[in-house]
Amino acid sequence: MTAYLLRIFIKMAVTLFAILTITFIATRLSGNPIDTFLGEGLTAEGREKLIAYFQLDRSLWHQYLAFLRAAASGDFGLSFVERRPVTQVIASRIWPSAQLLLTSVSLTLLVSIPLGVLAAVYRKSWIGSAVMVIAFAGYAVPAFILAIVMILIFSYTLNWLPVVGNGSFLHFIMPTIALSGVLVAALTRFTRNAMLDVLGQEYIRTARAKGLSEFWVVMRHGLGNASITVISVIGLQIASLAAAGSVVVESIFSWPGIGQLLVNAAIVRDYPVLQFGVITVAVAVVLINAVTDIAYALADPRIRLAKS
Repeated sequence: MTAYLLRIFIKMAVTLFAILTITFIATRLSGNPIDTFLGEGLTAEGREKLIAYFQLDRSLWHQYLAFLRAAASGDFGLSFVERRPVTQVIASRIWPSAQLLLTSVSLTLLVSIPLGVLAAVYRKSWIGSAVMVIAFAGYAVPAFILAIVMILIFSYTLNWLPVVGNGSFLHFIMPTIALSGVLVAALTRFTRNAMLDVLGQEYIRTARAKGLSEFWVVMRHGLGNASITVISVIGLQIASLAAAGSVVVESIFSWPGIGQLLVNAAIVRDYPVLQFGVITVAVAVVLINAVTDIAYALADPRIRLAKS
């Protein structure tokens, strides 16, 4: 297990280094980032001060080393808009994004796994067909379409739910459903397929021949083994929510998280916040994938032994 964990940590370090390098290159592809983000309305004196502050008057190699040092220390300077350290700006948005992500993942697991099991067990009945129709329909509806439809129905028409903010439980309902909608559909389908593969195995027939109840066979032997492959998909889907889904949903519902912050930073050209925000989201995705790999190895020792 030690060798496997070491392998994961090395992969994380290499990935994070690659992310930092790509971020540095991307912010300089179009030239001086100060001119790119603040070119309009910036005085010559202000431009020179910003260039000196971000060390943009030095060679590209020195800029890159300074960028890596800033990333290691967490010092990305001041926000152009809020005039306070970028780390404080980002830190104030992490918990709201984490709350939304955790509630969405919880809803996804509570809904998709039972539906996937039902679709597999009752695959030849109307129950299984109905679940799959719902899953396919949910997978075809993007998060922003689902969000807009819910706002029109439950906020503007029925006036049941608030649209903006995160001050109460009611504020969580629509963003959570919008963020988890596609994930519920995808995980339901994958859980069904994994269960069908497991339920067709010889040891399942042996368990039934021993007189075990169908519920015990499905839950203990079926779902217990199918969950090993489901774990990997859960990790990938959570990472996609953190990287892309949260940006769309948080922007629509004005949720005070990192996703909305990135959009606003791009609009107002807050270059330090945008740069560090992208790095923060990328680090979160890497950590989620690492936790998924560890959970996968704990659930299936064969994976751990093979990769060690």
